[in-house]
Amino acid sequence: MNQDNNKQTKDSTPLPTREGHGGGSKVVIKLDDVRRNFQVGNETVKALRGVSFEIHEGEFVTIMGTSGSGKSTLLNQLGCLDTPTSGEYYLDGVSVRTMRRSQRARLRNRKIGFVFQNYNLLPKTTAVENVELPLMYNKEYSAKQRREAAIEALKAVGLGDRLEHKSNQMSGGQMQRVAIARALVNNPAVILADEATGNLDTRTSYEVLVLFQKLHAEGRTIIFVTHNPDIAKYSSRNIVLRDGKIREDTINENILNAADALAALPAQED
Repeated sequence: MNQDNNKQTKDSTPLPTREGHGGGSKVVIKLDDVRRNFQVGNETVKALRGVSFEIHEGEFVTIMGTSGSGKSTLLNQLGCLDTPTSGEYYLDGVSVRTMRRSQRARLRNRKIGFVFQNYNLLPKTTAVENVELPLMYNKEYSAKQRREAAIEALKAVGLGDRLEHKSNQMSGGQMQRVAIARALVNNPAVILADEATGNLDTRTSYEVLVLFQKLHAEGRTIIFVTHNPDIAKYSSRNIVLRDGKIREDTINENILNAADALAALPAQED
């Protein structure tokens, strides 16, 4: 998304905004004075310096920061891939800090749907099989139920006609939709997207943003970690991280409509 294309979106129809940080709904994410230090030789690197915030059910939050801001460290905390040096992290009411690695893995599988910049799909594997993967660790699902859930998730992202296509038979946008379907299939508490439009062209990026706004409208909780300030125009709230601290935490009172922005793009040339 470059500046020229952003000019096209200036008059986009604003989307409704939610009151406050979630309008009094359930707290899904809570960080309380989270600090993360790393020992590098004789030096202690303070990657997170007392980060505190709450994310409520149904919010679409962008977390922004440049290189060295602590954004990747925070992403690892939110994704239960790491634990704080001090402070507390609660995911859907569950304290994460003192959990063993195996406990965090189970919590991560049930509560978080990941969407990665590089899609992280298995090659030579169909869309359905890729989406089934998170359910392989859920004993509540039979093989038939896994497949049915995967098909429903793919239909929800507009890929009902690509069920048996393999990764090498799909475009970048289609692969990212498979990744989003995989994130949805477990009905997680949070969708955690890491630079989810970073490898996509402008048109496909807006198509993916349209899908995220659709999921937000359906009540999904989304955290979108990005370095791109344009993405924040389409979310309901924006958190800016710098030098391991939160420098801004603002509600977006004028959410742009990604569908309008997509429609305003110039016609594709052959």
